[in-house]
Amino acid sequence: MVAETITPRMGTSSKRSTGSSAPRRLSEIEGDEEERIPLAIGEFSRVLGGGIVPGSVVLIGGDPGIGKSTLLLQMVLSLARTDEVLYISGEESELQLKARSNRRMAEGKSPEKLFLLTETDLELIIDHIQQLGPSIVIIDSIQTTRVAEIESGAGSISQVRESASRLQSLAKSSGIAIFIVGHVTKEGAIAGPKVLEHIVDTVLYLEGDAFHAFRLLRSVKNRFGATSEVGVFEMGSLGLVEVSNPSEAFLAERVLHSPGSAIAVTMEGTRPLLVEVQGLTNPTTFGNPRRTANGVDFNRLLLTVAVLTRRAGIRLSDQDIFVNIIGGLQVSEPALDLAMAIAIASSFRDRPVDTGLAFVGEIGLSGEVRTVPQIPSRLREAAKLGFKRVIVPGRRKKEEGIPQGLEVIEVRTIRAALEKAFL
Repeated sequence: MVAETITPRMGTSSKRSTGSSAPRRLSEIEGDEEERIPLAIGEFSRVLGGGIVPGSVVLIGGDPGIGKSTLLLQMVLSLARTDEVLYISGEESELQLKARSNRRMAEGKSPEKLFLLTETDLELIIDHIQQLGPSIVIIDSIQTTRVAEIESGAGSISQVRESASRLQSLAKSSGIAIFIVGHVTKEGAIAGPKVLEHIVDTVLYLEGDAFHAFRLLRSVKNRFGATSEVGVFEMGSLGLVEVSNPSEAFLAERVLHSPGSAIAVTMEGTRPLLVEVQGLTNPTTFGNPRRTANGVDFNRLLLTVAVLTRRAGIRLSDQDIFVNIIGGLQVSEPALDLAMAIAIASSFRDRPVDTGLAFVGEIGLSGEVRTVPQIPSRLREAAKLGFKRVIVPGRRKKEEGIPQGLEVIEVRTIRAALEKAFL
């Protein structure tokens, strides 16, 4: 427990209503949908909902070293050719920022409208923003800024919350879009982005495995676009590179006719993704068999194993079971259940799955295969990547279109799916 002294803002209770805060009829407010500032990075624009909304506050969180600053620097280097951008860093010097930007510029000339500032005092930061009047401001990071009236150190709960609140007020009153970087410490400290999620308009998380090149930019809150949207990037020598066809990238190293492998068609936001699910069974040498899940929910793995044992007659009680999602992805939706069950059964029987077959479906405790949303989008993605057959739940809507050249096999139980899956 850490004691923190929080000093309230002076004069808050004595404020009176001004003209700008007076109630107005909805019918009297003019203006249609917000105009957006276009982005050259298509995956980033997709996650934001089609571009940057003026006056919005966007929080980007992620583990240290995952690539948050790299992604934002690439964004501002492209934006600064048409719009004034102010990049404020409390962690790097101006020379360090200059060196990083030089490595990522395709052309040798720096953008004339990109301004750099190294400052941590929030009052001075706001003064500089008001004097310059840029279209976009980057705060890297919110953990380094501090308000002089609050006695606690930078990065504390009160400092982070107060700094974010003042930046939000500035964005709404001036129309400046502000991007805030928030660190998630390895210990999961509470002074990370979770404190700020209710203050900002959009919350993005940059996720990825340190041992894989792929990075996922995931939207968990967005007042101006779809929630749970995902953009896929690959970390290279020059920064983050867009992956326009992530399904193809995730299946690039797939080994054909290999037992223990199945293709699942999942949804990340509004985007269908094809991922390879690998399963491995091996007789246990200890009293209690192991269950290891990488990229899938551990409880879903236990449920799937129990259903295979009880409803499909596959005895797995004496088997160590390992399940892995290729590419370092984390898939949480239940539509992965059927592919996971097929991969485990394929390894146990040592029989490969048909290479042109993909799977969609949730497994229930009675062994039934339940329907999942957005099946037409999943089918189109599977057909685009050359798959000839897809096993889907038998209760899908009949009016859903089927892409030409794709055979849709409907099953109602896990037993029926196992009969159709193997070569």
